[in-house]
Amino acid sequence: MARILFINSVCYGSTGSICKNLYRMAESKGHECCIAYGRGEAAEGFTCKRIGNNLDVYTHGILARINDMSGFGSVNATKSFVHWLEEYKPDIIHMHNLHGYYLNIEVLFQYLKNHPEIKKIWTLHDCWSFTGHCPHFQYEKCHQWIEGCKKCPRTNEYPKSLLDKCGRNYEKKKRTFLNVNNMTIVTPSEWLRQLAEKSYLKGYKTVVVYNGINTDVFKPTESSILEKYHIGDKKVILGVASVWDHKKGLDSFVKLSSNICDDYKIVLIGLSEEQVKQIPPKIIGIERTENVNELVQWYSASTVFLNPSLEDTYPT
Repeated sequence: MARILFINSVCYGSTGSICKNLYRMAESKGHECCIAYGRGEAAEGFTCKRIGNNLDVYTHGILARINDMSGFGSVNATKSFVHWLEEYKPDIIHMHNLHGYYLNIEVLFQYLKNHPEIKKIWTLHDCWSFTGHCPHFQYEKCHQWIEGCKKCPRTNEYPKSLLDKCGRNYEKKKRTFLNVNNMTIVTPSEWLRQLAEKSYLKGYKTVVVYNGINTDVFKPTESSILEKYHIGDKKVILGVASVWDHKKGLDSFVKLSSNICDDYKIVLIGLSEEQVKQIPPKIIGIERTENVNELVQWYSASTVFLNPSLEDTYPT
């Protein structure tokens, strides 16, 4: 049986849940698994290894904010992680989000290049791996990434930066991510596969694996969730996201709330504490939850699920 290491920025949210689901499935087949993560808390009930600490994340974040260095900080933290990898000796490394101010991609990929015997899988959840800065570019209709980023229209968005170094980052990423033996790229949508195969990653085998849903858990379920929130017999319009902003469709829900009659109630899950305070009264705002049972109850109790995202990969 194989020793499998998953690498992701966090153990929570959509990508964290994907890693945990893969871990459970692999473990059920007899494989030994571990999740390496950079931010937040470890996943309860899973073997986890944190990369660096809070100070490393803050320092990396400051470098990224000032000099557009997302992915190029955390040198010592990543060197320490690589030292641990040499002892752990994974057979398979399944990477997910490598951005998030916790990992130095140059240090990690040098280790990967030095170990061609390790099978590498890299699941892309956005486009960050082949741009000089941004994880998404469709909203601005930017196509610089095909030939080489020069001037980024999104330096004021995650990962925010005062300086625009997308040209430098593009070339450094290209050098870093190319010529890795035994690596397969996985995308959760046909759309992202097509983009990856137009980018400098086109030399790798790329396959589409759609994000799965555990239908033993996510199934019609009776609950008193509507009574708990005093919704009564109103029809529920549900929206769920890890982070809500304009491009995720938050503004669309706010506009919708002023155009629906009292027979409907909008429920948004995943809002920040500040957003919950600011939303209109026709919207019930709920902060991000890791309570799967609560999510199941909301999906079951809702009349319709609405996803007005203006750009996305293929959300869960």
